[in-house]
Amino acid sequence: MKFKQIIALSAFSSVLIMSIACSSQKNSEKGKLVFQDEFNNNGLPDSSKWEFEVGGDGFGNNELQFYTKDRTENARVEKGILIIEAKKEKWEKNDYTSAKLITKNTFPFQYGTVEVRAKLPKGKGTWPAIWMLSKNLKEWPDDGEIDIMEHVGYNEGFVHGSVHTKKYNHIINTQKTDTIIVKDATENFHVYRADWTPDKIEMFVDDKKYFTYIKTENDYEAWPFDQPFYLILNQAVGGNWGGKEGVDEKIYPQKFLIDYVRIYKKITKK
Repeated sequence: MKFKQIIALSAFSSVLIMSIACSSQKNSEKGKLVFQDEFNNNGLPDSSKWEFEVGGDGFGNNELQFYTKDRTENARVEKGILIIEAKKEKWEKNDYTSAKLITKNTFPFQYGTVEVRAKLPKGKGTWPAIWMLSKNLKEWPDDGEIDIMEHVGYNEGFVHGSVHTKKYNHIINTQKTDTIIVKDATENFHVYRADWTPDKIEMFVDDKKYFTYIKTENDYEAWPFDQPFYLILNQAVGGNWGGKEGVDEKIYPQKFLIDYVRIYKKITKK
């Protein structure tokens, strides 16, 4: 009996060592872990990592929410999960509240791999996003936008990845984008990932690649991505896209759940 236990323990140890080795190998392929939030605290998000963007002016998309600051009703950490919650409630001139977390001043970065494990909200009017903007943004879309994950509730399970530039954007019907179907996106957690290098941007869900934008033109109008960007996590309500088929106010509140955020960067040896 003891001999069998020793064999079982030895086998378990071997599997564990192999698992750690594989994980380390994967991480080394992505690069060095340079930003991480596993959301192990409780209460407001870690202010050393996240800032709140505040406002309710529609953000250029006629969105309905007001993004609040330091309000646990809209953004909080519970049991290892960041919750971005959109609520049906009056706030100034808006009928909904939500939150938008950014790393503009806490962690802007240039190139790398971004991984966010998340479960998406459900229903007409929901519009969660994981995306990036230029730290030095002066004019949109000229200075670039990278959309790692967008999901509009009226088209459940269709996850979109895109880039926006002056030359390629949806305003002039030239946007570079693609879609992957994730049938249980609102029921289970999935890893949404972007690999950003000096030569291309690629999007993945659970390591399945579905979008690639390659630098084939050297002009800024087509490739403004050689500069620091920052990460954004938010849940919008309605808007030109999210509310295209209306907003079902009966579904609110709705929660956008984030298990972790990890950013890796390949360190070039001199």
